[in-house]
Order: sequence, then structure tokens, then C-alpha cells
Amino acid sequence: MAFSEFEQKRYGKAVEVYLDSRRPPVEMRKKLDIGYRIEGQAIEIFTVRPKWNAPSEKMESPIAKVKFNKSQGGWKVYWMKSDLKWHIYEPVPEVTCLDAFFDVLNADVYGSFWG
Repeated sequence: MAFSEFEQKRYGKAVEVYLDSRRPPVEMRKKLDIGYRIEGQAIEIFTVRPKWNAPSEKMESPIAKVKFNKSQGGWKVYWMKSDLKWHIYEPVPEVTCLDAFFDVLNADVYGSFWG
């Protein structure tokens, strides 16, 4: 089940506020930027940059994913491993709110999100 329109707006605004604090300077954003998408009950954060062999095309590289678990009332935190599959982020597998997710991203204990 997908988020309601109200939830999409609320969560989208929260993610945008967080990403504004992490985005590179305006003059660099054509070469590297950060974006997000909301699909179903998940929010994915990714980098956007030109393809190395076709600079006019953009490519996305996943950073993190958080998925709402309605039955438990929490958010599961994921990172993309080198096998290109999403894996639960072991230091903090679940958070209670998006702000806590942003704190996990900022702490990045294992260097899984920002390197």
C-alpha cells in the first residue's frame, strides 16, 4: 500500500529539507547532485551525475533507502551493497521516524552511505 497524498507531501518536504543540507554547492550540481524518490512505502536517496561515456545522459547511484513498516510502526533502514541489492543497515536496522533516519545517514557509522 502506498503513502497517502498527504503523507507523500509531508515526507517529501522532510527529505528535501534534509537533502538541502547535504547537496553540493549550486555551481557543482550539474556534475553531482542528490535526489530522492518515493515509491510505495519507501523513500530512496541517490546521487545524480552525468554518465562517464555519455555526459549528456544522467545516471543515479543509490545511497540509502528507508521503508515504512505499518504493522510495526517503524522505518527499516537499508543500504546498497556491492552486489547491487538492498541490505538492512546493521548498526541501526530500524528507526521510529524520518528524523532518526536522517541522523543515521549523518552518523554513517560504517561509511555505507556517504563513503
